[in-house]
Amino acid sequence: MSIDALVAISQFYGNNPDFVLAGGGNTSWKDKHTLYVKGSGMALAQVCADSFVKMDRTVLSLIWEKQYPDSSAERESAVFADIMKALKNGEEGKRPSVETLLHDILPFDFVVHLHPALVNGLTCSQQGESAMKCIFGNEALWIPSCNPGYILSKTVKTAMDACITAHGKLPQIFFLQNHGVFVGDSSIEGIQKIYSTIMEKIGARIQRHPDFSDEKRTASLETAVTQTLRELAGGTAVLLQAAEISKLVINRDSFAPVSSVFSPDHMVHAGIAPLFIEALTKIKIRAAWDSHVQRTGMNPRIIAVKGLGVYGASATEKSAGYALDLFRDVVKISVYSASFGGPLFMTQEKIDFIKNWEVDRYRSQ
Repeated sequence: MSIDALVAISQFYGNNPDFVLAGGGNTSWKDKHTLYVKGSGMALAQVCADSFVKMDRTVLSLIWEKQYPDSSAERESAVFADIMKALKNGEEGKRPSVETLLHDILPFDFVVHLHPALVNGLTCSQQGESAMKCIFGNEALWIPSCNPGYILSKTVKTAMDACITAHGKLPQIFFLQNHGVFVGDSSIEGIQKIYSTIMEKIGARIQRHPDFSDEKRTASLETAVTQTLRELAGGTAVLLQAAEISKLVINRDSFAPVSSVFSPDHMVHAGIAPLFIEALTKIKIRAAWDSHVQRTGMNPRIIAVKGLGVYGASATEKSAGYALDLFRDVVKISVYSASFGGPLFMTQEKIDFIKNWEVDRYRSQ
């Protein structure tokens, strides 16, 4: 059965940290009438057949005939309500992937959306689009940065129509700026072959790989810094150290290439922006923390300490670990992006949208 193949390909990539971190990525399979798409917030590594939400494709297609409000909050709420109307009988209580509409309109049986750091070294770089065209030519389509959900689906739909008009066919690879990549095919073997080609072609252009060979994580340090961060986070603080991290925490300038976020997934688990602290007294750490909260409206989850390393601070050790996993991914993307003109962070407008988007608040929970 194709649903078994969908489970297999989801677990294949979900268990490989080079492709998927935390709950990132989504997958789908469809026939003429039904879309089977991963439930929102479910980790690919642990999916089973019941993890996929059955959607009525006829009902989903009606969304493209409607006019939605200009206000992003009102629009996303209305679109979400219409997507939920497409749930098939027996699927009540499930919540489909945030990219359900995009999975539905891509004309492939299987669609796999991932965020490999190697790929995002390209999509989150200053020269990403030109580099993609040089590497892949007409074998891939570039989608400029836009808000996820309905707007992304609409942007891709417009780009697909233009591509068919110009070339008479669609590529099977869709690179999304500051987001990741979608791949489609009629079989999971085809999906795997395409992803292998993507990784090989981009990998051949990478000039330097990050050095985490001596990575160490410590949750039991009894220092003033650790204790203060535990108190402020209301839980735990885990210190990450490595050769690559040491290069970044020399000073604020050296930390600049990783000082913001590259993609929505980074925001879900690692927060809006890291906090960089230089002074190590309790009073000054608290002052820096409070200033960050006032500026961003959220507690920092990543705290870089000059000359020491980077902390993941959160209510639980698991969530602190997720924050460090995603920050480690940020570091890798930053290093890889140097091969394509340097890093390109999300704009403040896009950051604000994700910050206030109900869907990603749900995912983070």
